[in-house]
Amino acid sequence: MSVALVTGASRGIGRAIAVELAKAGHHIIINYAGNEEAAAETLAEVQSTGSSGETLRFDVGEDAEVSAAVKGIVAEHGGIDVLVNNAGISIDGLLMRFKAVDWDRVLGTNLRGAFLTSKAVARPMLKARAGRIINIGSVVARSGSAGQAAYCAAKAGLEGLTRSNAQELASRGVTVNCVAPGFVATDMTQGLPEDRRLEILAQVPLGRMASPYEIAAVVAFLASDAAAYITGQVIQVNGGLDM
Repeated sequence: MSVALVTGASRGIGRAIAVELAKAGHHIIINYAGNEEAAAETLAEVQSTGSSGETLRFDVGEDAEVSAAVKGIVAEHGGIDVLVNNAGISIDGLLMRFKAVDWDRVLGTNLRGAFLTSKAVARPMLKARAGRIINIGSVVARSGSAGQAAYCAAKAGLEGLTRSNAQELASRGVTVNCVAPGFVATDMTQGLPEDRRLEILAQVPLGRMASPYEIAAVVAFLASDAAAYITGQVIQVNGGLDM
C-alpha cells in the first residue's frame, strides 16, 4: 500500500489532506506537534474512509526528530510514496516591533521544516525512482500581507524550494509541487470578526472562502498517477484572488 506522510495533519487543511489521500487508498502517517487528541480525531476520520493510518509526533523543525521519524517509517513500511509539507505556524506583528525569536520560530517550522522533511524522504524516493513531494504554500507569497513578514517570507521561500528540489529530483521520477491556497474556512478564519470576514470576501472574485477539502482535492490530484508529468509548479487555489 502507498504510504503518505502529512505534516501538521491534526486539524484544518492538514486533516482534510489526510482524509482525501486516505480516500485514494494511501496509508496515512499523521504528523502532529502537540495536540494528540486532535491527531486522534484525524486518524478516526482517515479510518472511516476504509483506509489505514497512524499518528506520529515529531517536530518538523528539528533535524534529529525528522530523520528518526522518516527512518522509522521506511523501516516499517518499506518507503514513503507521498510527502505533504503542510505544517505551519503564523506569528503576526509589524516589522518594527517584530521579534527575531518569532521570525526564527515561523521560518523554523514553515520553511526549515519543509527542507528537513524533503531532505529526509529524498533518498528513499530516489532509490525507489518514484515519489511525490507537495508543499502547502499561500497566496501571500505573491501578494504580501501587512503584519505577516515572517509568514510571507517563509511561503515565498517555499516556492523557491519547490522549484529547486523539482529540478534536482526529476531525473528519478520524483515530482515536487506547491499548492498555494487563498482564504480557507478553518478554525482560524472562522474566529475573525464579521467585518473582517466581509472585507476578505470582498477581495475574492468567487465571493467565498475555500473549503479545506477543495485544497485537499488538488493535493490528492498531484499525488496521483495522473499528475506524473507535473513538477516544479505552484498551483494557485484562491478563488481568483490574485488575477
